[in-house]
Amino acid sequence: MTKWFDSLIGHQRTAFYIACAIAALVLPLLVQQAGSGWVRILDVALLYILLSLGLNIVVGNAGLLDLGYVAFYALGAYMFALMASPHLFETFPAVAKLFPNGLHTPLWIVIPLAALLAGMLGVLLGAPTLKLRGDYLAIVTLGFGEIIRVFLNNLDHPVNITNGPKGINEIDSIKFFGLDLGKRVEVFGFTLQNVTLYYYLFLALVVVSVFLCYRLEKSRIGRAWMAIREDEIAAKAMGINTRNLKLLAFGMGATFGGVSGAMFASFQGFVSPESFSLMESVMIVAMIVLGGLGNIPGVILGALLLSSLPEVLRYVAGPLQAMTGGRLDASILRQLLIAVAMITVVLVKPKGLWPAPEHGKSLQNAPK
Repeated sequence: MTKWFDSLIGHQRTAFYIACAIAALVLPLLVQQAGSGWVRILDVALLYILLSLGLNIVVGNAGLLDLGYVAFYALGAYMFALMASPHLFETFPAVAKLFPNGLHTPLWIVIPLAALLAGMLGVLLGAPTLKLRGDYLAIVTLGFGEIIRVFLNNLDHPVNITNGPKGINEIDSIKFFGLDLGKRVEVFGFTLQNVTLYYYLFLALVVVSVFLCYRLEKSRIGRAWMAIREDEIAAKAMGINTRNLKLLAFGMGATFGGVSGAMFASFQGFVSPESFSLMESVMIVAMIVLGGLGNIPGVILGALLLSSLPEVLRYVAGPLQAMTGGRLDASILRQLLIAVAMITVVLVKPKGLWPAPEHGKSLQNAPK
């Protein structure tokens, strides 16, 4: 009887995954009928899911509060922007002579390179912060994120590398196997917009990232991270190398940010320091806290809600602004509505909308 019940549960779970996969594949085809803007919201939501999955490794699994995560996002974006725009060749004529037709780096080189550079930067960030915890770690990582943003804003003199606050434009779209994601494609008489093509690329990256995160979570490394999160002193006493595992957490989390940044630069076609402000880091942290710290489905849910909620609330803030005779700014009102929604959720569900099953188990079972 037990085997039959387990088999039934397994079949139901498989059917649920298949239904989710079909819905994810069909969704942009239906949404693009209402306009490409809605598909663009889905694309941005998938990018935030990638960012949230990476930060969840650092904050949710290892328990290291990182408020400078947007720095890795910026590194990946500017790396791709320099490699896929005329700016680098205009600044350095020697590079233009080496590559007269441009770099046009293929996708299978862009992703590993962005992950490698961001991972190295993550290890460099983690090395001097190994002995810091809690608020002190948050302050240091926050300062690190702001330093990177200030550097990007000022690296236009004496050598113009980042073009300063003006940003870098004319960034190439992603191309692979002869397919240009920046152009619409006809498939069986059905037109796929460029935003729809990017959706499928981002969806594939999210699926791969979720698989990697699940494997990491169930591995010895993932269990060691959770031990450090619950009690670092006890983990060290049990023989866990907390130093190397913390560096690994920073490096692994940063790789997701670097890949997301490269995809963002290609998708937008333009990058500037304004896109990598402190608020971006705060929003990514809020996504994983709102969804459920350390729980991958919860992190995905939180990222979907907080990335799409501002766009949906545009349709609420507008009428409210009209009711007040235009005395309230729509953007400020939209931020206020987001804050009210988040406070309500935190008060009702303090552990997140979809908390991790194991989170807090030791405290609940402890003798009183």
